[in-house]
Amino acid sequence: MKSLFSLMLLLFSLYVQAQDKQQNFVFILVDDLGWTDLGYMGSDFYESPHIDSLSKESFVFDNAYSSSSVCSPSRSAIMTGKHPARVNITDWIPGQDPKNRKLIGPSDLDALPLEELTIAEVLKENGYATFFAGKWHLGGEGFLPDDQGFDINRGGNHTGQPKGGYYSPYDNRQLKDGEEGEYLTDRLTNESLDYLQSIGDKPFFLFLPYYTVHTPIQPSKRHLERFEDKLKQLDQTIEFKEERDSRTTCSQRNPKYASMVYALDENIGRLIDALKANGQYENTTIVFTSDNGGLSTLLSRYNYDAPTSVMPLRAGKGWLYEGGIRVPLLIKPAYHKAKSRTISEPVIGHDFYPTILSLANIEYPKDQVIDGRDISELFNHSKGLSRKSIFWHYPHYHGSGWRPGAAIRVGDWKLIEFYESGTVELYNLAEDISEQNDLSAIYPKKVRVLKRRLSRLQKSMQANAPIMNPKYKAVFD
Repeated sequence: MKSLFSLMLLLFSLYVQAQDKQQNFVFILVDDLGWTDLGYMGSDFYESPHIDSLSKESFVFDNAYSSSSVCSPSRSAIMTGKHPARVNITDWIPGQDPKNRKLIGPSDLDALPLEELTIAEVLKENGYATFFAGKWHLGGEGFLPDDQGFDINRGGNHTGQPKGGYYSPYDNRQLKDGEEGEYLTDRLTNESLDYLQSIGDKPFFLFLPYYTVHTPIQPSKRHLERFEDKLKQLDQTIEFKEERDSRTTCSQRNPKYASMVYALDENIGRLIDALKANGQYENTTIVFTSDNGGLSTLLSRYNYDAPTSVMPLRAGKGWLYEGGIRVPLLIKPAYHKAKSRTISEPVIGHDFYPTILSLANIEYPKDQVIDGRDISELFNHSKGLSRKSIFWHYPHYHGSGWRPGAAIRVGDWKLIEFYESGTVELYNLAEDISEQNDLSAIYPKKVRVLKRRLSRLQKSMQANAPIMNPKYKAVFD
């Protein structure tokens, strides 16, 4: 009996020691992954068995948003915990900035300033090893991941898509070419697995922002046939919906895109298996999300169609309708044993910074301005966050057909403001997630309240704004 008691005491002691150990963080950011691009989110064509399994061990957020409808602003918000408007990175870098439109977009930054304190820098200062593999798109030489707090950078540079494509040679100075036929998604995972194997007992922050599923849509050759065969068994009709001078893809029927999603999922499975084999899984918080909505809407004058659909959401990447900003989000906290639970509180990309530091028991400098909220308090059935509203600021034109504007969500109400026309639209997302029923004429008081709040938030961050184009002629539009 005494020996049994001693054994139990030893096991309890080891458990307590494990709990006191600094936890690790693995942050998986997928490029342009749509809200419904995964099995657990209801896709009827794409397959994601490993991510689906992860969802059963995670908190599932069904009202999660990116900080912007395009990549660079969202990435700056994740890195700094600040709203893109405050950082003054409000468009993808370097942006489109047409000169023949009604408005001229504001000048914003082409690199994340070194003066900004990144999540990697804070963790590094507190004893964490930091690793980056994938897409950066927050500046070039002098502003790369290894200039912003990451010990190691594999593949991160100024480009927003793989310059050489998804197969080696990659034409990437930050990533050595692999063997002929090597697939970029596999390679970035391999780099991450090597790092996990080498890190030992030191706590780590592994940031894995895959280039996939951004264009060019280049399939994983080993999985393409699987989805070409699957498509033969389904209705192959692809439906479209007009969105002003753009059109939205309404069906998930692209086998090339499906193979990219499947390769992504396969590699996340490899990553999780490695964490478990190395004894790192229990002590690691995993975050899985996307930098903006799926690419489902493009200008009609383009001679190709968007590769995915995020129905029932409206529009897609580039737009401030739900399709452009609502994203999948899973968080598996370290030592998480409870069953999967869905959290419907709205959360947004700049929340990750304070959340990760809270989980790591690290305080950021008191004089540092942070716009995000610690969402870990929602893990324990908290009633909600101390936040009245979230907003988006995208005063630029985009190739999806979006024109400059902004949006704000307060409770279930969402207002979208369009700067060219000076008009607004109002939706109740609880009743109309597809944003088809504009209620602005029915609730003018609600419109005034939300417009004032949006304006105050923008002014508080000194948000940039477009100006009228004195050379504009309507014939261009």
